[in-house]
Amino acid sequence: MSSVTNLSTSGLQLRRGSRPLRSLVELLSSMRFAISLLVVVAIASIIGTVLQQGEPLNNYIDQFGPFWAAVFHRLGLFQVYSSWWFLLIMAILVVSTTLCLVRNTPKIIADLRSFKTGVREQNLRAFHDKAEAEFALPRAAAVARIGAALRARGYALRLREGDGETLIAAKAGGIGRIGYILAHAAFVLICLGGLFDGDVVIRLQMALTGKHMLKTNMAIDQVPQRNILSPANPTYRGNVSIPEGSSADAAVINLGDGSVLQPLPFTIKLKKFIVDYYSTGMPRLFASDVLITDHRSGKTWPATIKVNEPLNVDGVNIFQSGFDDGGSHLQLRAWPMRGAGDKAFAVDGDVGSARQLSNGRSSLRLELTSFRLINVENMSTGKTDKGGLLGGIDRHLGAAVQHGASTKLTNVGPAVVYKLRDASGQANEFINYMLPIELDGMPMFVAGERSEIGGQYRYLRIPADANGKIDDWMRLRAALADPDARRAAVDAYVKQALPASATKQLATQLEATAGRTLDLFAGDLPRDPKTGAPLVSSAGGLPALGEFLQHNVPKDQLTKASDVFIRVLNGVLWQLWEQERQHAGLPPLHEDEASNRYFNAAVLALSDASFYPAPLFLQLTGFKQVQASVFQVARAPGKTVVYLGAVLLILGVFTMLYIRERRAWFLLRDADGGSRALMAMSTNRRTMDFENEFATLRAATLDATATRRD
Repeated sequence: MSSVTNLSTSGLQLRRGSRPLRSLVELLSSMRFAISLLVVVAIASIIGTVLQQGEPLNNYIDQFGPFWAAVFHRLGLFQVYSSWWFLLIMAILVVSTTLCLVRNTPKIIADLRSFKTGVREQNLRAFHDKAEAEFALPRAAAVARIGAALRARGYALRLREGDGETLIAAKAGGIGRIGYILAHAAFVLICLGGLFDGDVVIRLQMALTGKHMLKTNMAIDQVPQRNILSPANPTYRGNVSIPEGSSADAAVINLGDGSVLQPLPFTIKLKKFIVDYYSTGMPRLFASDVLITDHRSGKTWPATIKVNEPLNVDGVNIFQSGFDDGGSHLQLRAWPMRGAGDKAFAVDGDVGSARQLSNGRSSLRLELTSFRLINVENMSTGKTDKGGLLGGIDRHLGAAVQHGASTKLTNVGPAVVYKLRDASGQANEFINYMLPIELDGMPMFVAGERSEIGGQYRYLRIPADANGKIDDWMRLRAALADPDARRAAVDAYVKQALPASATKQLATQLEATAGRTLDLFAGDLPRDPKTGAPLVSSAGGLPALGEFLQHNVPKDQLTKASDVFIRVLNGVLWQLWEQERQHAGLPPLHEDEASNRYFNAAVLALSDASFYPAPLFLQLTGFKQVQASVFQVARAPGKTVVYLGAVLLILGVFTMLYIRERRAWFLLRDADGGSRALMAMSTNRRTMDFENEFATLRAATLDATATRRD
């Protein structure tokens, strides 16, 4: 709270009433209490800024855990600005500030009217800024001359005549005291306007009319009447999402962990959503062509709603706040990622829908979250390899693209975002790009996964085959999971790697080494004969092979053994690839640069696939996009009050900072052959400008016709 000269920090003192009532009024109206409340509001605002507001409760559970999420939810920290305690603090702050005004405004007005003509000579001599002078003029002439000089500089005057003396009381800049009233009144108006346009009126209406929050997802036309507010609601702010070709006449108002439905006095029909993009693929402009039908008059007219250009209908502002998917129809292929099966099956669905999927072993709930037609990624090159046997895993379960020092933003095409939820309710979120992305000179199908909402995606990169498809790699993955196919590949590798003159013992050793290597890579891990527990903690791939070597090979031989095992692994996997292609009726492999590059990328993808947390991989194969506009509708009569408060706040702060109150007194008495004057001056803020003004005023009033003495 701003301070004003002679205003104390204590509160309003009642002369009547009980002691508890007088103490309460004094506390509420005191400046110290208001400042304490402002500190609490500031802390709450910091929490509301740092902690993302209005997210689903499950998101907070994933972030903080069940215990702290429940504690924070009970404290209202996920909806700070609409929580009961924050609104209560704001209401008390309004009462406190109002009482401060009631207590101090009469003092300020009385001080503005007063010229303080009752001061005495000893009071004036106690001032820091004072001067004395003798005039050759009679007292009346000196009074007239000083008064003229004061009026010329904007001072208002009052005279007090006494026995042989005249007191001139002058003041200027008293309007600065009004700044205190304006600033505090502005604070009250802004808080009242904010409270009126916030959730207070809605919650009060719900309490008085028996309305309840809706805490489940439901079609708007099925929402019960107990969850629908009155159409005559004087203030509200809600959201409306309308797909192209559809219409809506109600808005959804989110309140904490629930929502209510607010009927609108009109119907909005979205004819077409318009979006324009920069060359990088980022949205540059989006707008909506709509038809508005007024419920009272029945009239319909077209309109265009743009960002920062709202449409006002019957006192309700319609803002273009964003855009979303309106239920695009998607075609997908579900590939198995576990077991020896390689047959994909078709899956169709609309964004926002859910269905059950089964791979023959388990049942999963597929939730199609969103469809993104344009995805802009930084396609600059950079190095993130760690090297070594275990480095391969980091090269591929990382960012979707490599980020270097330069920036190359590129639209990489459509993508689907979906969740797979198991029987226990646990879900992983996936984002799969429809088209291969050129990475390190090779086309890759990129699939992202994350287990925490808001966390970073980890990406699996699957190389596209010669036909630009994922089919060849999927068949290779299925063959790797088939023990019979692995044994056949090992036999073929041993025959190809050893000459005909090789001993049976050498062939048996190589066969055992190749079989163990391929089994480790496939995730068929060795187990403890007593407990049956895996002897390797990794799920498979290169990490499992590396862990096995670290536990079974001396450190001084680890590098050499790693090279041997990698050569064996590549040789066996090449035979497995040839067999898979032969079974699929494809032509034999030719060992050239293109085949080697594809093979190396495929091996790394097979290694990374051991960490893929889902038994199915969904590939986007086709779509029919449906766009939707997201509007915010607001009836906010309190904004006029807030605007008025903002204007008063600007005026109040300006007057308090830039307008200084100055008071001056001149006590003139008769003297031999003329008169004698005593001058004193004060201000509510002592600055260097005041020192200069005192010197200037002293020269103009005392020095022109007098001999001065200080």
